[in-house]
Amino acid sequence: MTKHGRKAEAERNDEALLRAAREVLAVEGAHASVAAIAARAGVGIGSLYRRYRTKEELFQRLCVIALDDYLRAAEEGLADEDPWEGLAHYIRTAIEIGPGSLAPLAGMIEITEEMADKNARSDEAVAALVERAHRAGVLRPDVTMVDLALLVEQLAKSPLLDQLGNQGRTDLIEAARDARARINAIALDGLRATAAHPLPGEPPSYALFSDRWER
Repeated sequence: MTKHGRKAEAERNDEALLRAAREVLAVEGAHASVAAIAARAGVGIGSLYRRYRTKEELFQRLCVIALDDYLRAAEEGLADEDPWEGLAHYIRTAIEIGPGSLAPLAGMIEITEEMADKNARSDEAVAALVERAHRAGVLRPDVTMVDLALLVEQLAKSPLLDQLGNQGRTDLIEAARDARARINAIALDGLRATAAHPLPGEPPSYALFSDRWER
């Protein structure tokens, strides 16, 4: 095999490992085994450890990729002149990142400087989206950035799609995706400033969202 061919194969293996890690993480949480990840990716454990020295290093890489995706979605939203459509674009895209949800890793891995930097940049962009939507009067005034983060976390996981996937029911996947899109649309409409009822309780603090990452 040529040097170019080996590099291409390594890149394919890495993509397969990251995809498998997201999928296994979504089902088994941070305790997912490297054996399960490698098996799902269709590669040997040796290939995994040649790319990532530890499972924690693999999960840290997942975080970096997801944070890049969230930041890109927020920046795309800010580029939209319509405050509501920009915010909705971010929320829909963040939900579609789906198995990239980082919640199962909270408190389980060390936060690297790269992760902290990318998280801060992503938070800043999302905060700008929320502030702009509030100023325009299109986002209900009692919704905070933390509310949105927790909403995305909830909607990013679809128990129905997970169940059908585990059952191998490919005949129902498309209908389940359509149903999920409807649920997401209902949730988005609930964020509009015209929503009928105020939200219960006090707004969640940022600490509720962030402190669980401390080890």
